[in-house]
Amino acid sequence: MTSLQLLLWIVGSILLQLAIYLSLAFWRHWTDYAALQRKANEQDIQVTASDLIEEPEPVATAWTGLRTFKVASKVVEDAARSVCSFTLVPQDGGTLPPFLPGQFLTFALDIPNANGVTEPVVRCYSLSDAPRPDHYRVTIKREPAPAGSTLAPGRSSNYFHDQVEPGCELKVRAPAGHFHLDHGDSPVVLIGGGVGITPMLSMLTWCLTNQAEREIWLFYGVRHESELVMAPQLEALAAAHPHFHLHFCLSVPSPKEVAARGHRLHGRVNVALLRRLLPLKPFHFYICGPTPMLQSLVPALEDWGVPQARIHFEAFGPASIARKTPATPPNGVGSSFVVTFAKSGQQWPWQAGMGSLLELAESHGISVASGCRAGGCGSCQTAILSGEVAYSQPPDCDPEPGSCLLCVCTPRTSVTLEA
Repeated sequence: MTSLQLLLWIVGSILLQLAIYLSLAFWRHWTDYAALQRKANEQDIQVTASDLIEEPEPVATAWTGLRTFKVASKVVEDAARSVCSFTLVPQDGGTLPPFLPGQFLTFALDIPNANGVTEPVVRCYSLSDAPRPDHYRVTIKREPAPAGSTLAPGRSSNYFHDQVEPGCELKVRAPAGHFHLDHGDSPVVLIGGGVGITPMLSMLTWCLTNQAEREIWLFYGVRHESELVMAPQLEALAAAHPHFHLHFCLSVPSPKEVAARGHRLHGRVNVALLRRLLPLKPFHFYICGPTPMLQSLVPALEDWGVPQARIHFEAFGPASIARKTPATPPNGVGSSFVVTFAKSGQQWPWQAGMGSLLELAESHGISVASGCRAGGCGSCQTAILSGEVAYSQPPDCDPEPGSCLLCVCTPRTSVTLEA
């Protein structure tokens, strides 16, 4: 036998062994799948790829339009006295359907302006408790005027703090929002920045009530201790639940706070901190906070190797978060379309980079109702008479068929709107 023949014989033997190994592996996989399919058929269960995704049961809209609620209690929740919780009970005395932890309520408020004239204002606030059959709770921070700015303080938050008291009546839309906790059993990391803690409180309370064995980590970022909301309650929950790990992250602590121990850490919530403290597990990350926090954390988590499907976030108002593998933009660079506002009788060009359709309308004096400006409240819903629009990400409020939310969409083609 020549050297060449020997080499060919060796290569052939290796390929034959590889083919046998792959055939056996395929056979084992097929028999396992067939057994699973037989079991599913016996129990009349449909097995699909979507069964691998941990999704909560959908919650139908509890009511349409506005429902009247009465304020049952008002509680200050922080040392700085800038955050209050409002407990709301339905005036009709009916039972409240459950919501998904992390969702929000939309309020239709009538707020007096500087001239004493009442004006309608629509705002969304996160629910801050687990679902209860007899009441809802929202936790609202008083928003001061921005430092060094001529802008006024937050109208709705100051209205709640200064004028809404127990016994007041409020008009409320049903819970809504796509940012909510899944009902699976995967370990969870909750990250709240400032008042972004409110949906985290809802998620945390739901988990501890319904999934006490689920591993939960909460990282709560504030500047100093006086800004912490419900700190004693959170510490009590951490002491009572061994699977709940609590960390207060103080970015600008006082000298006294620097010396404090317990659940306090010094510095911002960042991936370096998460990598140091978290075990290597398939966590789902839920993040709510100011836009700069999300712009820092979300790409850093992806760089760390966290799959996009396990990173869930919500910002204060509109936010543009750069993803590691971003979706194809709805409009190419340089796209130019004509937007017609039928009721106003105006027609204007729109080019990529000009902002939302609401911004286009307002820049030309076209009056459009708006509230949250983040796709949550639905106030700016407008019928599309012709053409198509696009969203950079799905809005929290689902517009009716044939309509769009002007505050978070841009034209995909030339479009005619009812406004």
